[in-house]
Amino acid sequence: MPKEEKRSCQNCHGEFLIDASDFEFYDKIKVPPPTWCPECRLMRRFTWRNERSLYRRQCDLCRNSIIARFPSSAPFPVYCRTCWYSDKWDPADYGQEYDYKKPFLIQFSELLNRVPHPAVAAVNAVNSEYCAYGADIKNVYLSASAVNSEDIYYSSRIDYSRYVFSSSYGRQLDGCVDVIDAVSASQVASGRYIKNTMESQLLYDVHNVNHCLGCINLRNGKFMIMNQQYSEEDYKKRLQDYDLGNYQSREAFQQKFIEFALKFPRCFAAITKSHNVIGDNVADSKDCHFCFDTFGSENCKYLFAAVGDSRDSYDISFVKSNELCYEATSCQGSKNKFGHFAWGQSSLEYVYSSANMLSSYLFGCASIPHKKNYCILNKQYSVEEYKVLVEKIKKDMTANLYLDARGISYPYGENFPPELSPFAYNETIAQEYFPLSKEEALSQGYRWKDTEEKSYNITITNDQLPDHIKDTQDSILNETIGCSHQGKCNEQCSTGFRIIQQELELYRKMNLPLPRLCPNCRHYQRLKQRNPLKLWHRKCQCSGQKSSNGVYSNTVSHFHGSNPCPNEFETSYAPERPEIVYCEQCYQAEVV
Repeated sequence: MPKEEKRSCQNCHGEFLIDASDFEFYDKIKVPPPTWCPECRLMRRFTWRNERSLYRRQCDLCRNSIIARFPSSAPFPVYCRTCWYSDKWDPADYGQEYDYKKPFLIQFSELLNRVPHPAVAAVNAVNSEYCAYGADIKNVYLSASAVNSEDIYYSSRIDYSRYVFSSSYGRQLDGCVDVIDAVSASQVASGRYIKNTMESQLLYDVHNVNHCLGCINLRNGKFMIMNQQYSEEDYKKRLQDYDLGNYQSREAFQQKFIEFALKFPRCFAAITKSHNVIGDNVADSKDCHFCFDTFGSENCKYLFAAVGDSRDSYDISFVKSNELCYEATSCQGSKNKFGHFAWGQSSLEYVYSSANMLSSYLFGCASIPHKKNYCILNKQYSVEEYKVLVEKIKKDMTANLYLDARGISYPYGENFPPELSPFAYNETIAQEYFPLSKEEALSQGYRWKDTEEKSYNITITNDQLPDHIKDTQDSILNETIGCSHQGKCNEQCSTGFRIIQQELELYRKMNLPLPRLCPNCRHYQRLKQRNPLKLWHRKCQCSGQKSSNGVYSNTVSHFHGSNPCPNEFETSYAPERPEIVYCEQCYQAEVV
């Protein structure tokens, strides 16, 4: 077995490394090494997940009006969740014999385009028809990946929370607006990396604070502005002077805070309670490399949005409770590979949309709402028949190769081609994390969906909105507001949006001006505040008494004294970025 090997990515033609531990893993789960680099593999998986492009259409079974991830022009039937889970149809009726004259992926695509698909992938959802992915939710609107939450609006990946607007990656939030990477926060507006925080605004990396404004790297603070201490009386007076309920005043203060925050060091990565971890936004994990937004995982590589109990797995995203899994999204179980929205107990390969945790041994199946075992292309087999045929198909996938429109080959061991995805590139989260123009997407072999003509009329333009929240009348609830991007951006702009009653009440309570961007464009602005899903090798920028650029002066002596810090690391801060990046030791010395 090779110790390590450099290979050229089939997709981007860049060089990537497969090391000895990688070869051991691929051998353990009995798959060949990948022919795509890690970043292209992640992008490929993302092209199969549509969270934000929703369409009004009919259920093809009950004929009721529904909201779905698929437009009426989709080539396959789309059922509401009630019909999809019902006994009114059987996925085995769409089963087909394996045909050795056709590549496996062509046969899978034929099945995919015949079998009914669920409109959304939300489970136990009450009054949440505009939520594409979620579980145990109530009153969730135009939000994705919410879990155990209620009254969540225009947000993504919010868990165990209530009354949250325009936020991303949060847990245990209550009455928050525009927060990112937040835990245990109440009545907070505009903050990133916040924890145990109340009644504060415009923050970065603060813990255990309340009544603070424009603070960074703060621990245990109260009545502070721009990291400066005030009395309670003076703090409230300064808030009135800043007049943050006025849109122009708030924008000016926010720009001032951005410039202020650049004068302070950032930790190279947000990694907590973890051992031997490389990545960003990782907690309670061990031996995880090149992982992002990962919690409670062990011995994994190339994970994204793994929310707990993942073990010995590579290249999985939006997952929980996995073991020996590879190249899958929204999966749960053991030994599951090359699947999307593939829940099952064990051994699901090349499966799309399986929703029963008791299912096992499925190969090339699509749209399986109930328990099924030993099925190939939705056709039932005996245990022995299944095992023999699966091995034959795996060999045939290499002998009878599928080639995509660009001539890229897909032998056994490669995930589904993006061109077979039921979604266009710009309908999926691939566009969010790896944005492309229409021309770029088409030139790289992806499909693109042009924006559909909107049927509503803008009743009030962006510049006609009241500057101050105190001047905003209830009549705004009846208006359709024009997004300031006017559909000219590359951010799935809806061009117009509405303000709802709960939203207006929270803006008034927190003295926040009305937004000028539609929910989709707000979502993209939040994404821009997060670091990319990439890593660069860098050195700590602490040079002794100061940062290497001379902007920040250390407040205490560090372990390396007056000499430059010797620590190096992998970080999601690119070298050309303006932030001051410290290693964890130097950073903790300054903020604790």
